[in-house]
Amino acid sequence: MTPTRPARAELVVDLAAIRHNVRRLREIVGPDVAMMTVVKADGYGHGMAEVARAAREAGADWLGVATLDEALALRAAGDRGRLLCWLAIPGEDYAAAVAGDIDVAAYSVAQLEEVADAGHARVHLKVDTGLMRGGAARSDWPDFFAAASDLVRQGRLTVAGLWSHLVAADVPEHPANDSQEAEFREAIALASSAGLRPEVRHLANSAAAVLRPSVHFDLVRCGIAAYGLDPAPGVTSDLDLRPAMTARAAFVLTKAVRAGAGVSYGHTWIAEHDTTLGLVPVGYGEGIPRAAGNLASVWASGARRPIRGRVCMDQFLVDLDGELPPPGTDVVLFGPGDGGEPTAQDWADALDTITYEIVTRLGGRLTRRHVDPEA
Repeated sequence: MTPTRPARAELVVDLAAIRHNVRRLREIVGPDVAMMTVVKADGYGHGMAEVARAAREAGADWLGVATLDEALALRAAGDRGRLLCWLAIPGEDYAAAVAGDIDVAAYSVAQLEEVADAGHARVHLKVDTGLMRGGAARSDWPDFFAAASDLVRQGRLTVAGLWSHLVAADVPEHPANDSQEAEFREAIALASSAGLRPEVRHLANSAAAVLRPSVHFDLVRCGIAAYGLDPAPGVTSDLDLRPAMTARAAFVLTKAVRAGAGVSYGHTWIAEHDTTLGLVPVGYGEGIPRAAGNLASVWASGARRPIRGRVCMDQFLVDLDGELPPPGTDVVLFGPGDGGEPTAQDWADALDTITYEIVTRLGGRLTRRHVDPEA
């Protein structure tokens, strides 16, 4: 029998944590609001199909993705529930969306016509309330709603939703929150005056789901929080969410270095005293931020170990402070934090970014393994 080769480095995703988080978010928003779990970008790096199944098992009413390709992949994986995709390009295959029973978004009159030409689709009308990304501009709302109403009367599509996206829900005192809520309520009224009766009106992302009940409306779209990561660090109280991803590897080797020795490309770190280093076999080829050099830490041999020198394409080094654990010793880049290891939030704080970027960028030669303690 050929022995199983150990993973060089891997992402371990706890599906029980995903289910817990979806249930917890449901408790926070209450039973009268529908729950969407956003699984775009391969489930925020956690594995789209597996996360989708876990979210459905926990009671997610909807799934959300960015692209039609993602939506079709979910259908191919067996998902049959309500599913919205919202980022299309001209010439998108809306007929495939109709055939797949997939809700789509529309941002303009031209896009509405394109969708209607492909078959009778369920459409969510997106209005721009201040983010200045996708969605109909305020000056276009009357024509946008009138065109949608005409297409509904012609039996060419169904308006299933009306929605927008918040600028700063993670900063409760930001003035955009009040102005966007007011604009969205105005959009609801204008749509109603045009004869539109959308099934769901939705504005809240994860941060608004936990911090701003006034914008829950009929549906909340929870992305980052479903993965156990705080949508508003420093603002929320303990939400009882469980980080689902652990990034881990093992030392390739450990070695002693003398005071004055430079480490990795460019010698951006010089040993101030005799110490030891451990070589971790992942780098920016796996999505480890190159900027993590001399900033982030990992967990190994019972302590946090700072990264020393630049992160390379395939590897980086950590300071072991004189210890020489054997090759093969486990290294946790980040995880839930229960055992003292850094969290994705710790990495985000060290790199002046957000946890979304930390978890979604990982891949390359990393393998991904799903575990389910409840199975």
